[in-house]
Amino acid sequence: MTVFTEVPSPFCGVGTDDLTIQVDGLTVKVTAYGCAVNSPAFEQAIGDTSPKIAGKTVSLQEAVSKAACLLADSKQSVMGGCATDVNGMRALLSLADRCGAVVDNMNFTAARNNFLALQDSGWMNTTLAEVKNRCDVLLVVGTDVESFAPRFFERYIWSQDAMFLDNPHQRDVIYLGKSPSGSASLSPEGKPATVLTCVNEALPEVVLALRALVKGKPIQALDVCGIAIADLQSIADKLKAAKYGVVTWAAGALGVDNHAELTVQTVSEMIKDINDKGTRCSGLPLAGKEGDLTANQVCGWTTGYPARVRFAKGYPEYDPFLYDSKTMLANGEADTLVWVQAFNVNATPPVSDIPTIVIGRSGMTFTKEPDVFIPVGTPGIDHAGHAYRTDNVVAIRLKKLRDSGLPSTADVLTAIELALQEQNHVN
Repeated sequence: MTVFTEVPSPFCGVGTDDLTIQVDGLTVKVTAYGCAVNSPAFEQAIGDTSPKIAGKTVSLQEAVSKAACLLADSKQSVMGGCATDVNGMRALLSLADRCGAVVDNMNFTAARNNFLALQDSGWMNTTLAEVKNRCDVLLVVGTDVESFAPRFFERYIWSQDAMFLDNPHQRDVIYLGKSPSGSASLSPEGKPATVLTCVNEALPEVVLALRALVKGKPIQALDVCGIAIADLQSIADKLKAAKYGVVTWAAGALGVDNHAELTVQTVSEMIKDINDKGTRCSGLPLAGKEGDLTANQVCGWTTGYPARVRFAKGYPEYDPFLYDSKTMLANGEADTLVWVQAFNVNATPPVSDIPTIVIGRSGMTFTKEPDVFIPVGTPGIDHAGHAYRTDNVVAIRLKKLRDSGLPSTADVLTAIELALQEQNHVN
């Protein structure tokens, strides 16, 4: 039995790096500082480690060869999921380039809310360290933070060792839209969060009204979607009076295919307005689960675009709508699916009639057996690696905790590319 301390997590998005984990053979147990996200993810029992073709056990080489054959016969393959570490994503992009595939991260449709706002007008964002050390007013927009990252408040809001705050426990926390699901936003001194609720559909109008108040524009109405203008004015005044205000949101929580990018843009422009008035304020988009930020970071520095790109023309083409893998599969635009998911056994590929190759975490079960399934190790458990956390500035160095004998995603994808290259030479 081995005990590891100060273990970083690739699962929660906010870079918790203080876990204590006990490893006994292949069994992993979080014994300190776990949470509802990290503990189940680390403790997921290892399943069958054997590769399979159509549900039948084969050698790794046979599975790799079969996957290469399927890709060689493909005219338009799609590589989805993309839940892996930095090296895994590098290998995926290399294989996609060779195949002319579409690469689409499974969380991109939600992340598109952020990317469209960023690409159109830019934003001013901060880091988790700045939140911990400087933030005195936190506005949460349309998001239940503690269900997304259960230890966010413990680690970054109520921490006693803030460098530039006399009493971090007196920070103001304001929820606009969704209510918190638990008590994590209650300060250790008993100071509750201010909560102003509205349905998601009303959030764009509410945020627009808040921005108008920040800019000093008069509003004749007494309320907006059930929220009193006086209460919104109080939020505006607190943000303008803060020494370092932070506005946070999770793009997926705002909804998909409902133009939530306009809400993100309004929030981002409001942050600029506050800075124009001489008060520091920054945004903090919450993300980083299922390897989504890692996929977008690696794809970004490799191609210049986030992870919804197509390589069919010999160079990367980006389109946040056209290369949606779900739409492509539904419309019959793809003839082979490669699904990469090294973190979550429940995130299985969409069921389809086309040949499917799954490079997934050991323990996955399927409604329909894929043509090829190659179990891989999980970064931060079965092998070392790097993954990006929610603020995009830190690549977490993940530890190897056990020797499962499972290959990494990068190893498998590289082997498939080499096999494909050999087949092309033969042909």
